[in-house]
Amino acid sequence: MSEQNWALILGASSGFGEAVALELASRGMNIFGVHLDRRETLPHAREVEESIRGLGREAVFFNGNAADEEKRKEVIAHIAGVIAKTPGTVRVLLHSLAFGTLKPLVAGDAVVQRQLEMTADIMGHSLVYWVQDLIAHGLMAAGGRIYAMTSEGSSRAISQYGPVCAAKAILEAHIRQLALELAPLGITANAIMAGVTDTPALRKIPGHERLIEMARARNPHHRLTTPRDVAKCIGVLCGEETYWMTGNTLRVDGGEGSVG
Repeated sequence: MSEQNWALILGASSGFGEAVALELASRGMNIFGVHLDRRETLPHAREVEESIRGLGREAVFFNGNAADEEKRKEVIAHIAGVIAKTPGTVRVLLHSLAFGTLKPLVAGDAVVQRQLEMTADIMGHSLVYWVQDLIAHGLMAAGGRIYAMTSEGSSRAISQYGPVCAAKAILEAHIRQLALELAPLGITANAIMAGVTDTPALRKIPGHERLIEMARARNPHHRLTTPRDVAKCIGVLCGEETYWMTGNTLRVDGGEGSVG
């Protein structure tokens, strides 16, 4: 029986996670997807699963909070069981969790400790916990690729985006450290900084209309980045030839970040 390659997508039902899941499935990978959807959005998550199967690949999705310890352990145990029955490996991990508090740090309705810590945990620290469990259970081996979605907020101040800015900075720091610690295992870790993209997460940011307008004007292509733009780049980066590319924050933005 030939070994099966799997991708584990955290945030698989929309935005970047959805696009990457479909792109990697089109390139021959089976998909484990973790997503958090309620009744009104759950049908779309099911559509993503069916689209993956329509590409001839397996799709195993879990609806729940990817930052919850018990849910994570449940998913890891299920993945281990699937891989034990059909020998394979988790070739790719994508961290694309966009759930956090959008509030000022001080003025007005300021963020409170619980919200600040929740944002950092979901959008930053949870990456480490998933990697720890994948390695501890022998589910990712040499040739593994880890990607985490970051944004310009990691190094810029954006109105009411402070808690997420901090979480993205944490995420990039974790990527650098994971690159160092996983190098002896032959596993790479990189952050992906997409240009401004019209996703459900962006539309939750106060004043997102202005961000979209500014991004279109700033981008040399005079359009927004799309999830598919990013997914296609990640699809290429997952190749065996990128073994020496690790510890980076890679811009996938059509040149948006290079324009002042």
